[in-house]
Amino acid sequence: MRPIVRPLLLCLSLFSLPALAEQLSGLYQVREPVASRQPAARDQALQRALDVLLVRLTGKPEAVQNPALAAARQDPQQLILKYGYEGQTLVVDFDPASTRGQLRQAGLPLWGADRPSLLVWWLNEDGGTAQLVGDGQDSAQPLRTAAQYRGLPLRLPMADLDEQLVATPENLASGTGLQGVSGRYGANAMLTVRARQEGGKWLAQWRLAADGGQSEGSAEAPDAATLADAVMLAASGRIAERFMGRQEATERLVLQVAGADLARFAELERVLEPFDARLRRVEGDQLVYQLESTVVRVRSQMALIGLREAGAASQATGQAPMVRARETTLSFRW
Repeated sequence: MRPIVRPLLLCLSLFSLPALAEQLSGLYQVREPVASRQPAARDQALQRALDVLLVRLTGKPEAVQNPALAAARQDPQQLILKYGYEGQTLVVDFDPASTRGQLRQAGLPLWGADRPSLLVWWLNEDGGTAQLVGDGQDSAQPLRTAAQYRGLPLRLPMADLDEQLVATPENLASGTGLQGVSGRYGANAMLTVRARQEGGKWLAQWRLAADGGQSEGSAEAPDAATLADAVMLAASGRIAERFMGRQEATERLVLQVAGADLARFAELERVLEPFDARLRRVEGDQLVYQLESTVVRVRSQMALIGLREAGAASQATGQAPMVRARETTLSFRW
């Protein structure tokens, strides 16, 4: 996001507004396990870390096969700010600007740090008994690790008595009966998972409800941590597709946002960062941006921070001095 002239902000007053989306911390940091600290093991871990980041930033596992990213994947250090070891883990901090530039040059969509929060009802079943994974339990750590690794803001239930009574295998399988207790967490998406150990491996059936759509699937892994990662990877892809839209050709858009103040301006700047948006002018409480994206993606991101669309998208004719011909204009209001 390019800096703007500070005097333009004098018309924006201080007022805070809670966002519906959740800002994911550590978006450009990847923690990758390593067998040793030898250069060969380190280089392999750096390549894996970049692949994880590429999927995390695009929501698309196939992004790592993009030919335009081959050079960066061959030499990940050109995108790395620093790396270091914590025990048997290599902690890699990637440079946000350089990484975003590589993705834009490759023509890939960019998923920013403001993401839909995900409420996970995870039930471990064993010999006819079922245990709901709660926020403060030790069994929650693999879920937290996997969610961060895959770029998902995770929320877990308290697993109190009321929740344990409704989080039954039958309700998780059908996706019903959880709406009442889920409302207290204010999440944008809900994932229900039934996991069990069978024949020396872990199995899971999952169901995801996000942005008015539903999807389901299964996963298999040799241990609980790998199973959690497989489920979170699948969920991140479905959530990215729902909130970012399918891969489409981008177009030049003009975004008008009314009802802005200083706090809302800062929030909007952060949300628009993946689109390389440029603030063109401020008119009272209205901000006017120019960006490259799709109508679907912009609408989804605006909805995540509580903006209401003020009117249908329109095609600009080019008479306005700051708007080029054939630009689509989107108007929103807080």
